[in-house]
Amino acid sequence: MRARRTALVLAATAALLVACGEEDEPDADEPSPTAGRTDGSSGAATPDPGDGPSVVATVATGLAVPWGLDFLPDGRAVVTERDTARVLVLTPSRGDAEAEVTEVGRIPETAPQGEAGLLGVAVSPDFEDDRFLYFYVCTAEDNRVVRATLDEKGTLGTTEPVLTGIPGGAIHDGGRLEFGPDGHLYVSTGETGDDQLAREREGYAGKILRITTEGEPAPGNPFDDEVWSWGHRNVQGLAFDDGGRLWASEFGASSFDELNLIEAGDDYGWPTVEGTGGEPDFHDPALTWPTEEASPSGLAFLDGDLWMAALRGGRLWRIPVSADGTEGVGEPTAHFTGEYGRLRTVAVAPDGRLWLTTSNLDGRGDPAAEDDRILAVAP
Repeated sequence: MRARRTALVLAATAALLVACGEEDEPDADEPSPTAGRTDGSSGAATPDPGDGPSVVATVATGLAVPWGLDFLPDGRAVVTERDTARVLVLTPSRGDAEAEVTEVGRIPETAPQGEAGLLGVAVSPDFEDDRFLYFYVCTAEDNRVVRATLDEKGTLGTTEPVLTGIPGGAIHDGGRLEFGPDGHLYVSTGETGDDQLAREREGYAGKILRITTEGEPAPGNPFDDEVWSWGHRNVQGLAFDDGGRLWASEFGASSFDELNLIEAGDDYGWPTVEGTGGEPDFHDPALTWPTEEASPSGLAFLDGDLWMAALRGGRLWRIPVSADGTEGVGEPTAHFTGEYGRLRTVAVAPDGRLWLTTSNLDGRGDPAAEDDRILAVAP
């Protein structure tokens, strides 16, 4: 288990910072640039085509701010709830009925406030042998990665720390976990509203970290510590494409949200640059959006496309990516705009569908009677 200095955020400071959280709306006077490629092309967002993805089933209703989502080898899903700290296992039905939802435990060290709480979850790539689930949890002391076993009877064991000392606060907590094809765990963190933390190369805040399952720096990391990339504001989506490349969705401030192709050791510029800066020291995004169309959270890859869930944007973005090893991306298309409210997480289910979670009970949405929900989407 690795540890780093703890960053405590006073309640009064947190209350002030919540007012400028990345999921809030920017000022009306802020200009809204056009979504599109950052290679100089105009690239306005393509409207939702009539033959696009469709919601084919409601997997679950009545959830409370579902945040993390991953799948067990047997096809069941593990879901975290941000504010209740519940860990749920969903057993899909054979027909159109909703999944069976079972609470298997809670993460007791969770200290919810603002955007903080129980966030990402990742199933161990060796789950059938070790039974481990990994969680990103915001505590009263820090943000951290912990793990616990899920036994064959469906009981969650006691958590043990894997990586501690990630700075935490009421906003910009990152929180996504994703195992890579290399078997190592990638962890997204935010800068907690203190943008200079993203400039501290050796710190944990405003980074993507790459660690072993035991919390040690993974072999081959660019700086011989846990840091894989830096200069991030608040990454909440991680996804690997079929070429093994890592993509990340990132909240901007009031102008540009980003989709980034992540390269080991690269600096993504925050807070010196938001969006495309064209500066040689910083890695420019592959795509940018106006914040009212995105505020991106979850990210998934399926059959040549990235799928990005948008909170404030209230839509699911489909983004074709190149298969030739370049950073090229196609024109993004928006789907379900305004139909289901705030969309938090998207993940590829074992049957090839996408599971999509709403986040309308997070204090910033307009919840419907069945919220929060998980929807099954045929791409």
